[in-house]
Amino acid sequence: MIVGICKETFPGERRVAIIPDVIPSLAQANLQVIVESGAGVEAGIADSEYEIKGAEIVHGRRDVFRRADVMLQVRSLGSNPDAGREELELLRQGQVIIGFSEPLTSLEETKLLADAGVTSYSMELMPRITRAQRMDALSSMATVSGYKSVILAAEHLPKMFPMFMTAAGTVRAAKVFVIGAGVAGLQAAATAKRLGAVVSAYDIRPVVKEQVESVGARFVEMSLQTEDTEAKGGYARAMDEEFYRRQQELMTETVSTHDVVIATAAVPGRKAPILITEDMVKAMPAGSVLVDLAAERGGNCECTQQGQTIVLHDVTIIGPENLASSVPYHASQMYAKNITTFLLHLIEDGNVRVSLEDEVQRATLVTHGGEVVQPQVRDLLGFSTNAATQKDETNAS
Repeated sequence: MIVGICKETFPGERRVAIIPDVIPSLAQANLQVIVESGAGVEAGIADSEYEIKGAEIVHGRRDVFRRADVMLQVRSLGSNPDAGREELELLRQGQVIIGFSEPLTSLEETKLLADAGVTSYSMELMPRITRAQRMDALSSMATVSGYKSVILAAEHLPKMFPMFMTAAGTVRAAKVFVIGAGVAGLQAAATAKRLGAVVSAYDIRPVVKEQVESVGARFVEMSLQTEDTEAKGGYARAMDEEFYRRQQELMTETVSTHDVVIATAAVPGRKAPILITEDMVKAMPAGSVLVDLAAERGGNCECTQQGQTIVLHDVTIIGPENLASSVPYHASQMYAKNITTFLLHLIEDGNVRVSLEDEVQRATLVTHGGEVVQPQVRDLLGFSTNAATQKDETNAS
């Protein structure tokens, strides 16, 4: 079976789906790897490095799609809706596509993949269970984004993060407040702490207090009467408008005393909740910085402009896009490990074996046999449950 890797076509995307170091593990499973020439250049990986590890370099994207039984991508059609449509004519029935595809929001693109007859898996839908931890690409990319958010904040803040004792006097440490204690938030808190800042963090899930404290941050507790705040898989549950209104009132005082605010709160497949109002921005110190990691989902701050850095009320508000791609070497390294581990999980007797009895496949398989089969996506499309979502076990290649 042939596994194909192409250059990413999404504007500004610098990651690559696999790196040379994972190729031997694929070869051991009798998988041949072909790589489009230049696929890894943006991540700092030359064609020769792939060849040394046993991959074949192919000159021409069309030839990779024509020959490959399985295409591994960072962004497949759903998360690359413009340039990705050009790939539709290259796809063939029974071909397997694995990558980020945003199936919960890119419904039209998902139907196009089904119509093309491809078997597609979405890395975003990986269940948060022990046996899938090494395949959890969302957590890997959140780690990169959390780290880079602090670097961005430090670059724009007109202060230094650590405390210094100098002959000219004491330089006080910057104060950083992280909203959301998921993977990105915890990494942001840990990175800010390593840079010497005084770090606080908040999450609607009280159970993460110990995790926040384990990275050296103080957990901010707000007196909010809530129901269960944690959804399946460890994500924060979407709350009602009254909860967020009361939360904003209590958060205003906190953000007004910090130099940096990093917002990371997001609910998969839904618009990000507004946690920071313009009035709250006004209350922040002059020269302070807000990095909104939820910018691509609408933003946690109502003033955020996706993909833009603005100054409002003397506060710099950064709405980064595709932040993981700004650290392409290590982001690719982590993603490559996730996606190859997942691919090897699917392989049986040298082919991809589709089985809805497998919990990992049941969660991540989006299209198969000309139909959309993922239950959540089917619900969003208004499709009824049918045989496509029942027990199935087929050879996909």
